[in-house]
Amino acid sequence: MKHKYQIFKAVAHHASFTKAAEQLFISQPAVSKAIRSIEEEYKTTFFLRKRNSIELTENGQAFLVYVNRILELLSEVENQFLHQQESVPSLINFGASTTIANHVVPEIIAKFRKQHPQTTFEIKSENSEEIEQLILNQQIDFGITEGKNTHKKLQYHKFIKDEIVLVTGTNNTRYKQNSVSIDRLAKLPLVEREIGSGTRDIIYDKLKETSIKRLNTLVTLSSTEAIKNYLYHSNTFALLSIHAVSNDLLLNKLKVVEIKNFTIDRWFYFVSRTGYQSVVMDYFEKFARNNYNF
Repeated sequence: MKHKYQIFKAVAHHASFTKAAEQLFISQPAVSKAIRSIEEEYKTTFFLRKRNSIELTENGQAFLVYVNRILELLSEVENQFLHQQESVPSLINFGASTTIANHVVPEIIAKFRKQHPQTTFEIKSENSEEIEQLILNQQIDFGITEGKNTHKKLQYHKFIKDEIVLVTGTNNTRYKQNSVSIDRLAKLPLVEREIGSGTRDIIYDKLKETSIKRLNTLVTLSSTEAIKNYLYHSNTFALLSIHAVSNDLLLNKLKVVEIKNFTIDRWFYFVSRTGYQSVVMDYFEKFARNNYNF
């Protein structure tokens, strides 16, 4: 029964039998059969089939609310009566914002699997805003983000502290100073992350405390890795997580430029729905705290 509900939720989310099948690693006919079975069981139509798309009926929208509640309750039951018998979970599924997914999570899960090779991971990587939305939509149960901790429907636990620093390529031929004033920062040619990025949100919130009204942004890119690669080949600057550039500093590919009398500190957070409890989440969170070295 749980599997049927998961299929229904996937079809409703994607508005597609094909995409739901891809997400769940089952055939499209199996998805269609499950939806027909649910509609026959409840003697109603939950989806309108159009030529190139499908959409939820009013009954389908109402049923989705119940499906989300049922799946959440089943998850709580499993955590209470099944996972408490397991010393190590067999699958850990969560989301991580892109900076964390690229520069923090790999070290943690590599260490985890050395101790527990039977455990597999499924990790969704998006910007912080999108990870929070996936949690709210109950597509994932928890995540690690780098954004704000103000959403009322989410609970946040501090993980590790981060600092956003100004960096440029070591081959930047136009600027050789090791520090800048806050006013000079506003004039530097910058590359920055997209709207919705936790890093971007923190930067602009902090800049509200200064005289800077706008930054001289020349290029916007959707990942920290793309920004770093741009810096290697240009005379531009970027404000990036120290966790994301630590190896580049060691390899002398990037350098930090101090901003006088100005710092941007923040926390990375474990995030889940308010009131959500999970033995798996607690287990992994504890391991991450004890095993991430920076």
